[in-house]
Amino acid sequence: MKFINYLESIAGVSIYPLISMMLFMSVFALALWHVLRQSKESISEQKNLPLQ
Repeated sequence: MKFINYLESIAGVSIYPLISMMLFMSVFALALWHVLRQSKESISEQKNLPLQ
């Protein structure tokens, strides 16, 4: 029996891909929002950190 057959026999297993996609999209959106709201001074300060 293949692995896909085991998954098909579990009741309600189709919700897990949807939950994982929503979780990924929310984390990605939060990270994007955090990056876009940073000030230019903060970005230039972080850019020069490896050189200091």
